[in-house]
Amino acid sequence: MLKSAFIVVFSILFISPTLLVAEKNAEITPVLGKTGKANQTESFESKSLSKQWAQTRGEWVVNDGVLVGKELKSDKHAAVLTWEIPNRNSVMRCSFQLKGNQFFHVSLNHAKGHLFRVMIDETGMILRTDKNKKDPKSKPITLARAKGKIEQGKWYTLQMEMQGEKVVVQIDNGMKVEGHHPSLDVNKPNYRFILKGESFLLDDLAVWKLSE
Repeated sequence: MLKSAFIVVFSILFISPTLLVAEKNAEITPVLGKTGKANQTESFESKSLSKQWAQTRGEWVVNDGVLVGKELKSDKHAAVLTWEIPNRNSVMRCSFQLKGNQFFHVSLNHAKGHLFRVMIDETGMILRTDKNKKDPKSKPITLARAKGKIEQGKWYTLQMEMQGEKVVVQIDNGMKVEGHHPSLDVNKPNYRFILKGESFLLDDLAVWKLSE
């Protein structure tokens, strides 16, 4: 009887992947390279956004040390916020919370337009290249897809790694997508956060330059 109970407990603690717990500002191990001290961090301790942030669409305000974003109907467009940090091979980590919004994207551009994004909603996430709006024949390409549950009102940590033409995105609830495309191996001028819906929370941002 004691032996059987031990086996059950051992199985629950060390085997079951469903017990992965999402949390705010969790540590996630990079897989594409090594990181040291973060090159840039943002914890929204100031009451207003610094000059590194550009609000393109929607409303973005700092409230009690957390950035709160929401879509504005008058924009007729998803809310967009840009973190103006040039990058190429990097790791970006943030805490996020869906709070009444339909989806959340982290989007990377190249110098002349959209490049790729990770798309997150309550059912999972998708890694996808963006359509080149200047090329009528261009189409978005889905590089990877992961199904999982993202609960409204709960903090999660997301980590995006970019090394050459490879991208790996992980969430601390165990979801992971990875893919590669030659177009991704370019300089990127910023990180962009996009949402559709009533409210979205963002915090604990950090960026590292990625070395092999």
